[in-house]
Amino acid sequence: MSERIEEYDKKGNLIYSKNSSGYEYWREFDENNNLIHYKNSYGDKGWYEYDDSNNYIYYKNSDGKESWYKYDENNEQIEISQQEFEKIKKEKSRRIINNSRISRFELMDI
Repeated sequence: MSERIEEYDKKGNLIYSKNSSGYEYWREFDENNNLIHYKNSYGDKGWYEYDDSNNYIYYKNSDGKESWYKYDENNEQIEISQQEFEKIKKEKSRRIINNSRISRFELMDI
């Protein structure tokens, strides 16, 4: 018999799971139920950000890979140029330094 453990937050989001092999997965959600951070027992981690319309605009993983997205007036995802990517990345770095935000999972890793 395979046992699977799952935990949910008050809004019904799956925040923790563990399978019978011992693989664990943690998730953190924002107030709009958007996934903002995950990590697993293999050491993989990912961070997400969303715009005011809850569109997925940024992703970064523990390997350092980053992806940026933007949307048109119809909320359709559109490509951004490498120049726009670098500009957004630079602005993002400035915001992180000024805000010093840290997730509860990152605190667990300290």
